[in-house]
Amino acid sequence: MDTAAATKKTETETLKTNEKKWSKTLMDAGWNVIPNIIIEKQEALGLRPIDMNILIHLSHYWWSKEELPRPTVATIAKAIGVTKRTVQKHMRALEAANLLHREERRHTQHGSIPNKYNFDGLIKAATPFAQEKIAEREKAKKDRQERVQRKRPRLVHSNEG
Repeated sequence: MDTAAATKKTETETLKTNEKKWSKTLMDAGWNVIPNIIIEKQEALGLRPIDMNILIHLSHYWWSKEELPRPTVATIAKAIGVTKRTVQKHMRALEAANLLHREERRHTQHGSIPNKYNFDGLIKAATPFAQEKIAEREKAKKDRQERVQRKRPRLVHSNEG
């Protein structure tokens, strides 16, 4: 099986697993991917609940590495039930913490167009936590394998023939 076919099979299996958890109807309406480490380490990353909500909403519009999300502040504010000013304040704080980078796109002949948002800072900040978790997981796997090896009976062979 070639790599593309294997990837497609894995994606299909994952989708079916998620359909069992969330229902086919909800999954058919669309879904999002957020790395677990960002959810698990949000406090360590300095993210408050509203920051997480903004980031999750931004990621909803991020379909590929090259196509950065660009929802309006008003769209985000309406979706999460806060004012535009609140969203702007938190986005500025995320930028100041180097977790989010805003690419302003103000000057057009028709006025402002939505900014683009880049997650590279968040990815960089979360990477050490991910590496630590992977190392812990690998150590636990190695420890389990060593325990299993120790439990195996050792047969004593006699040199008598």
